[in-house]
Amino acid sequence: MSSLITEDEINHETELVWLEDIADLDYVRQSLDRLPTRKGRPAYHRDGRMVGYALLGPKAKASRSSGTFRRRVFWLLPHDRDSAPEGLYATGAPAEAVDPRTLAARVKGYKTERSEGGPPSTAMQELGITLPL
Repeated sequence: MSSLITEDEINHETELVWLEDIADLDYVRQSLDRLPTRKGRPAYHRDGRMVGYALLGPKAKASRSSGTFRRRVFWLLPHDRDSAPEGLYATGAPAEAVDPRTLAARVKGYKTERSEGGPPSTAMQELGITLPL
């Protein structure tokens, strides 16, 4: 879950690669996956689709026991808001979800009013203010 990801677990990231335009996505799910390489597109074994992934720098160390690297993968399930706007997450968002606009390499991101499915107030829209949740 994204709330369990700590900054020190992602401090070797150099770049986030997006496989689709995130401008239209209210949220993405993120997880730390054990992957065989620091770079390149990882294999994807979940329902739904992979939206993006992180690349690691050369100083990232593999696990001594498994030889794998922990990298962030961003993904969506078929019942997420982008595919089912009136479904389970019409409001609210999964625990591991964050607003993709708050993500960057080495930044874990956070939920916003948009990711939670609620529009910002008129006053906030006029002022261009968004609040993290």
